[in-house]
Amino acid sequence: MPILLKPFISAPSTSLSSISNACKDYGGVNIIFRRANVVCLGMLAPRKFLQKRKKIEVFRDAEDEAEQKKWRKIMIEIEEADSAVDVLRSRRVKNQALPKDLVVGTLIKFKQLRKWNVVSEILEWLRTQHWWDFKELDFLMLITAYGKQGDFIKAERILSCMNSKGYPPHVVSYTAMMEAYGKGGQYNKAESTFRRMQSSGPAPSTLTYQIIFKIFVEGERFTEAEEVFEKLLNGEISTLKPDQKMFHMMIYMYKKKGAYDKARKLFAMMADRGVPQTTVTYNSLMSFETSYKEVANVFDQMQKAGLQPDVVSYALLVNAYGKARREEEALAVFEEMLDAEVRPTQKAYNILLDAFAISGMVEQARTVFKSMRRDRCTPDLCSYTTMLSAYVNATDMEGAEKFFKRIQQDGLEPNIVTHGTLIKGYARTNNLGKMMEKYEAMRALRIKANATIFTTIMEAVGRNNGFGSGVEWFNEMVSSGVKPDQKAKNILLSLAKTAEALLEAKQVIESHAPNELLDIKGASNVYSDGDEDNENAGMLDFDEFMSISGQPEHYDL
Repeated sequence: MPILLKPFISAPSTSLSSISNACKDYGGVNIIFRRANVVCLGMLAPRKFLQKRKKIEVFRDAEDEAEQKKWRKIMIEIEEADSAVDVLRSRRVKNQALPKDLVVGTLIKFKQLRKWNVVSEILEWLRTQHWWDFKELDFLMLITAYGKQGDFIKAERILSCMNSKGYPPHVVSYTAMMEAYGKGGQYNKAESTFRRMQSSGPAPSTLTYQIIFKIFVEGERFTEAEEVFEKLLNGEISTLKPDQKMFHMMIYMYKKKGAYDKARKLFAMMADRGVPQTTVTYNSLMSFETSYKEVANVFDQMQKAGLQPDVVSYALLVNAYGKARREEEALAVFEEMLDAEVRPTQKAYNILLDAFAISGMVEQARTVFKSMRRDRCTPDLCSYTTMLSAYVNATDMEGAEKFFKRIQQDGLEPNIVTHGTLIKGYARTNNLGKMMEKYEAMRALRIKANATIFTTIMEAVGRNNGFGSGVEWFNEMVSSGVKPDQKAKNILLSLAKTAEALLEAKQVIESHAPNELLDIKGASNVYSDGDEDNENAGMLDFDEFMSISGQPEHYDL
């Protein structure tokens, strides 16, 4: 069976791009080179560790077995019921209190599962029960639960109740109150709570600082975050020193801010100050490097440091290669991940799928798509839309239409991105009739076009019917309440083929955005879909990285 010849992933291969179309034999291993890609009929072969296995449970003795099964039954009942309280109430013998170990054990288990809504429901019920002595620790857990849910109104109520009962100010309750404000979008109140803790107590803990940094970053209060972090570094406000999670959050902040040099300096500072660097630390660096070569270099450094890459590490490297049109390296990294028995996630598979879809490599994309189900990573709408884009980028609109129907047959509802992908396909093939048919079908579903779809249509009609048609669609975009982005403006400028048309284009754009500068230079590049040697194609924005990582460990505060 032909197999994939994997390039060395730590140092990106450049030799593959110059290999001519050929079939070569390496010691009996059949490797087929085509389009500077390694075409492998056995790609993503099944791995044993991904196969479903029956879980074997081991118990200490019969008593332990009965206890574990009892807990499992309770947890399943609560998960399936609309109310955890109803389940607990049903287990209470008339006029007798529930066993304390049952109540405490249930609370702890749901706390570990981060099912804070269940935790708060149970605790609120216990407050009303005469047989339960609701103490300070119960209040602290309850306000923590509301803090995690961002329910600052209920958190305020609990904090007020604690004060009225004479409980002294506690760092847990104030930290929870601060977190509730942050998650509820009340950034001013969150900061005020933190400043009050600094000035009059209770003194912020390490967890308090971790959470306030997260709130500052989410609220884009970068100056405040830098100020607090610098004072912590210099020992001006506390004997506490920034720990690993604080460094991670600040690196994320600089990434979100676009201050990459500062992020790299923080990375180096961690080593200088003896703060351990983990896989998460290296993932942070990989997430904002602008070159696939740099991403691969950080990946290599992580391995040399003796750290095991996780699924996020591999996904980031696959993404960098895929965006740079280096599909063979992207596939090699994914295979390497499977060989290392790192379980791929749905998002990791979607990234590999996108690597092939970008280049219109339909067969390889189909192999990835099929492998998802086999490995129990059920494709979501993103997977289906990405697979659809593979057909579109291969200009196989017949295949795209069939797959679009399959999306609906499989019970998924195409969204604006799915419809936009199909519209883009017909725009690229200059089939304006079909393009408009799909646009009207989308509108009939009450899906409003966004700037991307309007720009796609504007460019297609302008290219085929002339500059005037492009202007009409630019105005249609504005009249629909959609603000033209920079790409839309550049497209309109590029459609102008005469000095008079260029002047008119500028006037149209300036009439809708009089104070915004025009990127005349960028207008010449609007049709570029990227190049396989584009070193800056691998960069992720902040939200994309968070989507891949799915709440990394330093966010679990």
